[in-house]
Amino acid sequence: MKVSSLKLVDYRNYEKLELKFYDDLNIFIGCNAQGKTNILEAVYYAACGSSFRSSTDSELVRWNAPGGSISLGFQRFGVENQLDFTFYRDKRRTIAYNGRKISVKELIGAVNVVLFAPDDLQLIKGAPAGRRRFLDMEISQASPAYYHELIKYNRLLQQRNSLLKEIRERRAGRDMLEYWNPQLAESAAKITAKRLEAVKKFNMLANLMQKRISGNEENLSIAYQIKGSENEPIAGNLKIWYNEMLTRSGEEDVYRGVTGIGPHRDDIIISVNGINLRSFGSQGQQRTGVLAMKLSELEFIRSETGEYPILLLDDVMSELDAGRRQQLLSFIGREGIQTLITATDEAYFDMQSVGRYFRVAAGSVAGAGYGKADG
Repeated sequence: MKVSSLKLVDYRNYEKLELKFYDDLNIFIGCNAQGKTNILEAVYYAACGSSFRSSTDSELVRWNAPGGSISLGFQRFGVENQLDFTFYRDKRRTIAYNGRKISVKELIGAVNVVLFAPDDLQLIKGAPAGRRRFLDMEISQASPAYYHELIKYNRLLQQRNSLLKEIRERRAGRDMLEYWNPQLAESAAKITAKRLEAVKKFNMLANLMQKRISGNEENLSIAYQIKGSENEPIAGNLKIWYNEMLTRSGEEDVYRGVTGIGPHRDDIIISVNGINLRSFGSQGQQRTGVLAMKLSELEFIRSETGEYPILLLDDVMSELDAGRRQQLLSFIGREGIQTLITATDEAYFDMQSVGRYFRVAAGSVAGAGYGKADG
């Protein structure tokens, strides 16, 4: 998979921008707040239907403009395609895939990306929600059916939570839970089964990457932790287990007004040489672990779809030491992964003889060629 072109109109600080991407490294050099990350954000938005920095589309529109647009050209198995997004301050956006209007549910999986940003260093030491989001995003890109099931589960969860509050306020009877529990249990079982399958593959891939980065000195393991299973082991069918647990926790759920069991409460445990990285890992081990997981994302999506995704590296070179930077860039070059990188300093790439460099300043991009960006 390759992205070939990007056109932005009234997007962030770009009044109009047209870019042609190259099949290898596309390196965007510039000072902070010049528009480098906006380019990566636009590609991510086209792939995922949302920004990794903003919660509303209105924030993407250039100051004083009524609306904006993104057009992304990309190749999938050698076939050229195009995605077009038009968004406004005061009405809903539109999405078109090769000229045909589509929904976000139809968009997921059209373009696959892996983003590595400074915030991802919180993947290990941050809250469980971030690790669940990491897992869900990668599975969804490889399996649109999983994404649809996730939407269904979240809708059922919201409905059950609303019912719990109504029961607590004596506006509904407890017997209503008997209708919602089996539905939520069935959807939860499907999501958990897919996550367990994915984590098994991630565990193998991430460990290979960890060994490569650490010089065979460290073994990384990833385990999926199902909320409640530590006290009530899962003996058989996941659907039956979830239904029993939801029934058993009904009284407590009513008291709290939220559902306490389900994939929305699960976590991923990441360890190196048997040591939990979140609790006991050094900063260096944590950063190596995150890098290994990001590289395993690339391999996971390739194994599921047949092609490497586009790699987006947003100002992470300054967060990695020289050894990890070299490992990352060597892997990208060896595997031929199309990559878009933002950085403030060209010195991070001194050891690299390939890559197209672009100079970004005040909402304009000057193309260069192979070698250092022209000053």
